[in-house]
Amino acid sequence: MNYTTNKSRITIPPPLENGDMLSRSEFERRYTAMPHLKKAELIAGIVYISSPVPFKTHAEPHANLIGWLGNYKIATPGVLLGDKPTVRLDVDNEPQPDAVLLIDREFGGQSYLSDDGYIGGAPEMVAEIAASSASIDLRDKKRVYRRNGVKEYIVWQVMEQRLDWFSWQNGEYISLTPDESGIIRSTVFPGLWLSVTALLAGDMLQVMATLQTGMASSEYQHFLEDLNNYPPY
Repeated sequence: MNYTTNKSRITIPPPLENGDMLSRSEFERRYTAMPHLKKAELIAGIVYISSPVPFKTHAEPHANLIGWLGNYKIATPGVLLGDKPTVRLDVDNEPQPDAVLLIDREFGGQSYLSDDGYIGGAPEMVAEIAASSASIDLRDKKRVYRRNGVKEYIVWQVMEQRLDWFSWQNGEYISLTPDESGIIRSTVFPGLWLSVTALLAGDMLQVMATLQTGMASSEYQHFLEDLNNYPPY
């Protein structure tokens, strides 16, 4: 196929295809030329294009996850939430995770926003809904996020009714497990508590109640004070 028009001599990039091996700059060039494409990622130099999104196994769980994180973000100045943002991690990796929660650079966060509006570097937290992509999320992406220093990584396997929450410690991911009440507490975002059983059951009232309890804790109040007082004097 000839991707050069005879009339204007403007070169049109070839379309992205699953399995393409590309540099990040070439990936961005082709992705930009396909405005109809909703989600494509570059993981370890390989292109992954998402399938259409079913409601029950992806869209609704995604909305519930965003609702949980969004309530935390609203109450916490200096914390930012992104819904499927492009993240420029390194020269071979440009994922588009289902959600990222990060601390604003001006409040001591480890990532930044580029001049053209993209996230550069590793957000503090990345979350993925894994309906048909569990092997990628738990293998290739997990390695990439760990290597780049994403501090917490959540993978919700909807069909398996399973949620994995990994915490970056000394260069490795350690699985966080629910306490006796079925709650996991973030190690990076104090007060971000999750009732795993409630989330898996779709009981968002209980999910929100658990979050509110977390945000009433002394750890959360100290976190707010630290954010308000950044940079320390």
